[in-house]
Amino acid sequence: MKLKVSILIIAVFALFSTSNYSLAQKHKSTEIIILHANDMHSKIDNFGKLAYLADSLRKIHKYVFLVSAGDNFTGNPIVDMYPDNGYPMIDLMNMLKFDVTAIGNHEFDMGQALQNKRREQATFPYICCNIDASQGIVKQPEPYIILKAGRIKIPFLGIIQLGENGLPDSHPSRLEGIKFTDGITKANDFIWLKEKYGMLIGLTHLGVETDEPLAKAYPQFDVIIGGHSHTTMTKPMMVNDVMIVQTGSGLKNIGITTLQVTKGKITDRKYELVPLAGISGTKPDVQAVIDKYNSNEEMSRVVAYAETAFTNEEELGCLMTDAITARMKIDFAFQNGGGIRISTLPQGNIMLKDIFRLDPFGNQVVTFKMTYDEIKSLICNAYNREKSIDLVPSGMTYAVIVNSEGLCTDVEMKDMSGNLLDPAKAYTIGVNSYISASYKFNHTDLGTTNYNTTAQTLLDYLADVKKVNYAGVKRVFEKK
Repeated sequence: MKLKVSILIIAVFALFSTSNYSLAQKHKSTEIIILHANDMHSKIDNFGKLAYLADSLRKIHKYVFLVSAGDNFTGNPIVDMYPDNGYPMIDLMNMLKFDVTAIGNHEFDMGQALQNKRREQATFPYICCNIDASQGIVKQPEPYIILKAGRIKIPFLGIIQLGENGLPDSHPSRLEGIKFTDGITKANDFIWLKEKYGMLIGLTHLGVETDEPLAKAYPQFDVIIGGHSHTTMTKPMMVNDVMIVQTGSGLKNIGITTLQVTKGKITDRKYELVPLAGISGTKPDVQAVIDKYNSNEEMSRVVAYAETAFTNEEELGCLMTDAITARMKIDFAFQNGGGIRISTLPQGNIMLKDIFRLDPFGNQVVTFKMTYDEIKSLICNAYNREKSIDLVPSGMTYAVIVNSEGLCTDVEMKDMSGNLLDPAKAYTIGVNSYISASYKFNHTDLGTTNYNTTAQTLLDYLADVKKVNYAGVKRVFEKK
């Protein structure tokens, strides 16, 4: 049955659930509802609707759990720039009675000390099995939690993703003293949970591309509730009889995974993706708190005017890098795609909150003196991370030459007049501090950190130019 969430349909779902309950009683099974979100990224506007849905289901189901697969923070300046950074997210998650969250890479964006503070304020635990924080500032998380449905005990195992540098995708300076191990390898230490409790749920922040090999390695998982890749799954992925689910990002949707447990074993699994836009109700006390947080006049301050709409990430990335080249008076600048956190911006006034939505990380500008070949290595290595265009430039255009295996083998670089760059010349380039610390590229210059964030650099640039127009701007190409 498709769960269309409105007052009427919740009533219908109640009748459906009553018949399911009767059937479950006949077969002596227990029904367990898991509401799950992932990659909420500080988006709070739908919390009232989620609270309404959760409370409605709790009225008709005995066992309802609410969980997050990580990345609760970073992406909404109302939350991220709050005086007590990130607290509004914890406040609302507490109000909704979340039961547990996995730790995602963006939980580290605010630094280890502030992560500790957020965890102390939370009425729910943070879990992760492949973190060793014994030498760090952040407190050691528990690897798993046992949630109880009467006599049934359900273990949830937390796992965080690692990038090619062996670290989660956060600035390395925020991860000092913490050791991370491969999540698929580490999960083996906890397969005993299935043997002891008869079931095992993965609450992972790995991305679907890593959840799949996790399921192949360990059929002991009954369900993997995932995050990180922002994958919107209308149907579950079945791998090795493991059900993998994920709900997208930004709290646009909520997942409802329903388990039937008979004699200590999961005998049936169902998954439903529910768009929160379809929920007609909201919980008044939660909505009042959301409205309070959103009434931030400073974030609505106009900082510039967009003469045309920004329609894609490349146009926005060009704006970001143009700010660096103009303000730093350098030859070229590059912005990684993962650091462009919105994909469009409408024509009209650009507000302060738009800048922090676009660039919420607080990264600093780092400049390098680089040779022609070193710049090529930066572009090529960035492309090969995902076999796709990554870096958006300023001061140049470039074309990646791709071989039959989808790897960058060469780069053709031109200045803004269409002239090929001089291979014998050295250039000054600017990047954000995440690129300088996390990307692999050739450079003899160690780099100079400019103690100005990329967001502030963009604000200073917009104060200079006042109006911007990037309609149709394209600086990156592929040649296969």
